[in-house]
Amino acid sequence: MEHIHGSYDSLLVVFSYIIAVAASYTALDLAGRVSNAKGRSRLGWLSFGAAIMGMGIWSMHFVGMLAYSLPITIRYDIVIVFASVVAAIAAAFIALYVVGRNQLTVSQLLTGGLLLATGISTMHYVGMAAILVDLSYDPPMFALSVAIAIVASIAALWLSFYFRGGKASNAGWKKLGSGIIMGAAIVGMHYTGMFATHFHPNNRTPFSIGIILDQELLGYLIVGGTLFTLGLSLFGIVISKRLNIKDTALEESEKWYKSLYDNNLDGIVSVDLNHQVTGFNEAALHITGLTKERVLGKPISELVSVIAEADRVKTSEMFFHAFEGLRSTHDTTLIKDGEAVMLTVTIVPVIIEGSVAGSYIIFKDITDEKQAEQRIHHLAFHDELTGLPNRRKFNQAIGEWIEARSASRLPFAVMVLDIDRFKMINDSLGHTYGDIFLQELTNRIHSSLEGQDVMLARMGGDEFTILCRNCSEEAEIIELAERIIHSIQIPYRLMDNDFYVSASVGIALFPQHGQNAAELLKNADTAMYEVKKKGKNGYLFFSHELDALLQQKIELEGDLRKAVENGELLLHYQPQIRTSDNEMIGVEALVRWQHKEKGLLPPGTFIPIAEETGIIYEIGTWVLREACSQMRKWHLAGGPLIPVAVNLSSQQFHQPDLAGYVKNILDEVGLEPHFLELEITESMMMDATLSADIMKRLNEYGVRISLDDFGTGYSSLSYLKMFPIQKLKIDRSFIRDITNSGNDQAIVATIIAMAQNMNMEVIAEGIETKAQLDILTDKDCRKIQGYYFSKPLSAADVEQSFFKPQRSNAELSLSDS
Repeated sequence: MEHIHGSYDSLLVVFSYIIAVAASYTALDLAGRVSNAKGRSRLGWLSFGAAIMGMGIWSMHFVGMLAYSLPITIRYDIVIVFASVVAAIAAAFIALYVVGRNQLTVSQLLTGGLLLATGISTMHYVGMAAILVDLSYDPPMFALSVAIAIVASIAALWLSFYFRGGKASNAGWKKLGSGIIMGAAIVGMHYTGMFATHFHPNNRTPFSIGIILDQELLGYLIVGGTLFTLGLSLFGIVISKRLNIKDTALEESEKWYKSLYDNNLDGIVSVDLNHQVTGFNEAALHITGLTKERVLGKPISELVSVIAEADRVKTSEMFFHAFEGLRSTHDTTLIKDGEAVMLTVTIVPVIIEGSVAGSYIIFKDITDEKQAEQRIHHLAFHDELTGLPNRRKFNQAIGEWIEARSASRLPFAVMVLDIDRFKMINDSLGHTYGDIFLQELTNRIHSSLEGQDVMLARMGGDEFTILCRNCSEEAEIIELAERIIHSIQIPYRLMDNDFYVSASVGIALFPQHGQNAAELLKNADTAMYEVKKKGKNGYLFFSHELDALLQQKIELEGDLRKAVENGELLLHYQPQIRTSDNEMIGVEALVRWQHKEKGLLPPGTFIPIAEETGIIYEIGTWVLREACSQMRKWHLAGGPLIPVAVNLSSQQFHQPDLAGYVKNILDEVGLEPHFLELEITESMMMDATLSADIMKRLNEYGVRISLDDFGTGYSSLSYLKMFPIQKLKIDRSFIRDITNSGNDQAIVATIIAMAQNMNMEVIAEGIETKAQLDILTDKDCRKIQGYYFSKPLSAADVEQSFFKPQRSNAELSLSDS
């Protein structure tokens, strides 16, 4: 059959392709919105998307038909034209329905592709049938067009499904690229179909008489449809973008909330208005020990049932307050596997549009925190080593007991207990064994206090205190103190050795010895130190006489620190006499303090204070320099050339480089070393190695060493053999009763004989009577010091009474010779 040929308008062909790309891009963009929508919203987006996509495909088809010009007039059957529109929209609906599913299997993809291809092919060939001319088709090309439609449909469906949820920054470009590919496939199918079509000059009768479109009117209809399609597309894209942004924000917010909800370390339970549990996180199950089946959808009473019985009513009240719009927080306890778990619970109402829609129960396990608080509180008021109350707790207890007794004024006792010789254990064994000792000591004191209403506390170090609440009788307090002291005296076995310690106990009574904790402790402490001064290992009640002595001591200490600076110290000198001719062979320098208010004070009044406070070093330096300087003056004045004896304190003796210290003073005043005699006590030589080195250096320099108070300290004959000692001083305690005591006479005789056999000088001090002198002379003691010959005198008096007469005698002897 003869058919006619036409030609294509290139501009319209390009326009038809643009329409196809726009429709494809819109379909890809709307596919994601369709997949996210649910219910009626999903149906609305399916219909809207199908209309845009269908109209786009239909517009592209008829623009493509308009692009083909025939040499005859072309008219269209409007009914069939609209039928082709319906076919296009139906095909688009099928496509969007398929890609809007959550999953897309191969079979669903192929089935959907075939249905979409059928719809598109139907739309195309129905649209061709609307032309009122006879048509025939080339079967191979017809089949090819259908095949292209099938491949294009399957590709379009896959691309739409793949890109429907794209949110990456380049997702728009990927969709545009896919739209270009899909548009090309759709255009390819159309123009292949057009190529398969043969147009014949014979006109056909329209399906409905009177409803005919000529090509010009169809052009207007297509332009209108195209504009409508593009408008819908733009509107759909804008709406889709806005909704997509909103959905993205909402989805992100939900994910943040869900992450916070699920991963929160605090337990969270959601409850609705019916008091039913609607949700919970894993932490809630972990903290409560409940299972999902026991909680989800169950009444909130399931949670309340694990709360400790004493807290259930309060917890329930707090829960119901939330439904009144009130937030509440409280601590409670639940029972989990038989153990108490402490919680802090916050109940928060959920408010939606001004009304309570439910509540959140948020709870946190604070068991560890509470236990830590309890431990911190315990440590704040207790000693970590012994577990005893500490100073803070003890002061608090005394304050409470004073308040309780303030009305009745009934007495109670406070004891301060200090361990004698504890430092020896710490220094010899180390602090680890020192701690073990303190723990054992605490157990012993506890045992000795059994049955008594007392509080034992450790104030620090080796100092303990005892509050005797109901001890009002002195005899009862004494019995308790003696029991404590006795328990402490039992030896302690440490590192395979027995260690012996004792205790010094000071006692103060309320109200006579103090009205508050500070006074009672201070006064008991004063009594304790008095025990230590008197030999330790005992107890003593505080008295106001002790307090007066303490105040005097404090005042003296303050004045003593200024005594050297103010020139209040002075030296007296006691002559040392040779018994054979009663000549002075030396002097001992003895310090005195000319106090501005108390007058002349002997060394026994202030030297112990100086040793306790460390002032002794400054005083000792002044004494040594002053004594050497005075002796140098006497030598320059004509003599006699005799030595001066100076007592060294323990601190001076053990100072670094004692020999250099002494040498500097001697060089400063110009006194030769052999005219200085340093008196030391036996207690200074306990460290034999150190003492031997000090005395050896002094001897090498020429200074003489005298052992003072020999026989009263830690006497050891090995000291005499080991140390370079030139003189022994027999202590006055052996001289005092020598006229009546055979033992003292025997001891003195032994000391004298031993010293002479060892080529040492020996001198007795404290000689006050002729009888004492006769006995010593009879025992061959050739050097004497004491009040029998002279009391200690000022420098001027000793010069007048001894130095000048000896100078005169010496001058007479020279003139006689």
